[in-house]
Amino acid sequence: VTVVVGGQWTWEDQHEIAHALDLPPEQVRVIYPAIGGAFGGREDMSVQIVLALAAWKLQRPVKIVWTRQESILGHCKRHPMSFHCKWGATRDGRLVAAEVQVVADGGAYCYTTNKVLGNTTVTCTGPYEMPNVKVDVDGVYTNNPPSGAFRGFGAPQGAFVAEMQMNKLAVALGMDPVELRLKNLLREGSLTAMGTPLPGGVSLVEVTTRCAEAAGWRRTPSGWLKPAASDQQPAAVRRGIGLAVAFKNVGFSFGYQENCWAKVELRGEMEIEEATVYIGTADVGQGSHTVVRQMAAEALGVDLSRVRLKVSDTATSPGSSGSVSASRMTFMAGNAVRGAAAAALKRWQSENRPAVAEYTYLAPKTTPFDPETGYGTPNFAYGYVAQAVEVEVDTETGELRVLRVVCADDVGRAVNPRLVEGQIEGGVVQALGWATVENFIAQGGRLLTDRLSTYLIPTALDVPAEVKSVIVENPDPRGPWGVRGMGEMPFIPLAPALVAAIHDATGVWFDELPLTPERVLGGLVTPSHPA
Repeated sequence: VTVVVGGQWTWEDQHEIAHALDLPPEQVRVIYPAIGGAFGGREDMSVQIVLALAAWKLQRPVKIVWTRQESILGHCKRHPMSFHCKWGATRDGRLVAAEVQVVADGGAYCYTTNKVLGNTTVTCTGPYEMPNVKVDVDGVYTNNPPSGAFRGFGAPQGAFVAEMQMNKLAVALGMDPVELRLKNLLREGSLTAMGTPLPGGVSLVEVTTRCAEAAGWRRTPSGWLKPAASDQQPAAVRRGIGLAVAFKNVGFSFGYQENCWAKVELRGEMEIEEATVYIGTADVGQGSHTVVRQMAAEALGVDLSRVRLKVSDTATSPGSSGSVSASRMTFMAGNAVRGAAAAALKRWQSENRPAVAEYTYLAPKTTPFDPETGYGTPNFAYGYVAQAVEVEVDTETGELRVLRVVCADDVGRAVNPRLVEGQIEGGVVQALGWATVENFIAQGGRLLTDRLSTYLIPTALDVPAEVKSVIVENPDPRGPWGVRGMGEMPFIPLAPALVAAIHDATGVWFDELPLTPERVLGGLVTPSHPA
């Protein structure tokens, strides 16, 4: 049976379909066309098994096309979470303790909830040196649609809380938010809340300072100075600026043995005339196929025009290359392709032609949290990002107008700077949707937001006038050519930076998303969290 479907992990889809139909995996072929817009929503099964079962039973081609309403109902949602936090710091701004309680709505099945909450646990105390930490997380079953993977996989929720706490602490201590962060950010060799240091190549200080400087902060002998808001008209409109910093894992975590398979075939006579790369990566709009070709060309020392791909098809790529998720594909596929290319070149040089070699890259091992101490090494690589947001708030209507976003993202090495900028700009706009308009509502078993007229997303009119990408290249020693994963990073810090900017403009904190005009206006009229 052959299934042509939009997905994120061909090998996993193949094996789940085979298991459901009680077939050997080699009797199931999965092909992914290049369809954009996955963001975790295609990691979980949707139509694959039903489609395969119908075709197998009917012995004829079967096609399923979901309507918009069916798609909104059938796909998983980002985990709604509530937090209760208490942080402590000395008067000079040194963090000393954090206590965080998290409750997440896993929906009816909670099938990825534990994994999502692992990321939330890591990120909810921020990328800071914190000697005393207590985090309790609970995933609960509800009658809501299942919650699952969505860009950031628990990190946006955790980072929102951590950066809200940092920005509130900065105000309470009378410190600049950049100054407070630089005093506490994790550095090379610093111990995390999990009791272990981050992997080498920590660049939190650099992304923070690069972002702050690009946004207009000034470094003075007495400390950092935030840019003053410019005068604007009409009088009801106020302007503010805010900042947030975040980190997130690259790849799968908590003891899962990360791996990626690739095969390289070299053909020609005196020189390599054609190189074919076989790999299971899906291209879901981020340009992964372009980047894989670029990395293969570099590994082989040939022109890009000589590199061909055979991808997204279990018939040509029977090994698992893993999911196109967790900001992992450039990191993992790059290491796999580089290994396969090196082995193929050895055979080519010994005149064993056509030269064919396979390679499976195994990432460094990780561990789950120790159930007694909470310590562990949950991740083998991280991405680092900082964002500043400038906003105008209409105090008469509650409307927000995001004027400018500055995003400093450490990508290790920008294999394709244009695609990096595309990821940053897309992540910013998508995060703006999560922060300001997107709100999935189910009441009494009925969906109230089952179409794009009720479930709102940003349009071109909502895009900030300026999105400034600051590409930081601090090599990851474990990444291919120093590459880091970065697909999720630009999404993560925007919401807390936006809330800080609104507070800077109005003196009012907002602890709940989305920041709709009704919610903002209500908070301005009756502030529950004034400065």
